[in-house]
Amino acid sequence: MIINTVVIFFIAVGLVFFFGAAVGLIRFPDFYTRMHAAGKGDTLSTLLILLGFAVYELHHLTLMHVLVAVKIMFIIGFIFITSPTITHALIDAGYEAGEKPWTKDGGEMG
Repeated sequence: MIINTVVIFFIAVGLVFFFGAAVGLIRFPDFYTRMHAAGKGDTLSTLLILLGFAVYELHHLTLMHVLVAVKIMFIIGFIFITSPTITHALIDAGYEAGEKPWTKDGGEMG
């Protein structure tokens, strides 16, 4: 019962962060802020959802379920390393391509 509550909590919070990232992609004004929303929201929400799945797999404590949970933890580590790196590479490519940041007066920096 308690493990199911923890799993539901992790997955629900992960979905909230996914929703926040989607809203950020729609609402933010320029490339850089949209990439920030996508990078942070995607990384954290994916980690939370996968952590919920790993906790659920550990609920059974058989060798097969423990190995699945370990594989999920390796996936979490891979995403934790690669997602921010990919976001940084995309932002750097946008900067090199001449993408200008948005300013408060509605224009672009120049």
